[in-house]
Amino acid sequence: MPTSAYRRMARSFRQTQGDDGAALRHERLLTWRREHTVTRLERPTRLDRARAVGYRAKRGFIVVRVKVRRGGQRKRAIIAGRRPKHKGVLQMVLAKSLRRIAEERAQKHYPNLEVLNSYWLGEDGKQKFFEVILVDPAAPEILADPKISWIAAPAQHGRVYRGLTSAGTEGRGLRWKGRGTERFRPSRARNRRPTRRTQTKVIP
Repeated sequence: MPTSAYRRMARSFRQTQGDDGAALRHERLLTWRREHTVTRLERPTRLDRARAVGYRAKRGFIVVRVKVRRGGQRKRAIIAGRRPKHKGVLQMVLAKSLRRIAEERAQKHYPNLEVLNSYWLGEDGKQKFFEVILVDPAAPEILADPKISWIAAPAQHGRVYRGLTSAGTEGRGLRWKGRGTERFRPSRARNRRPTRRTQTKVIP
């Protein structure tokens, strides 16, 4: 059975993640580390993945590579005497994923565009690299295409900051249904808030 070109691309990328592609992976990471935080590209590095998440080779689509520091928030250790348990230095987990942070950085760098989607590209001991796909909502080619013209709607403005991308939807807990997900929606942060005392009915 013949294999499609995109499937061969995905297979070749997976090979670069193993021992056989260690030299190529090391060379790529060295180059990416020296670049800026947000670097515009002529074409996607993973064309199969980019096509799967909505990229098209036409005017109005832009691909950028974003690097994000790995790990959670780092707080400086308190010098005064306290129990290590109460310092609040360890086990600090980000509320947003690194992919979502990468999308927000790309959006901040290109404020006139809208983030469509993103995907993982690589990582080393200090940084993670993502490719973010942005769309120009004012481009005539985008407005004329019924498959992507929805991104020009006013409701999609600043969609990455409101958790409307794929990474944002996952971070808000909207990927799961059924029992055990009651506290995920509308968001985990919203359900962690204590009940307002002003909601108590006062009878005069």
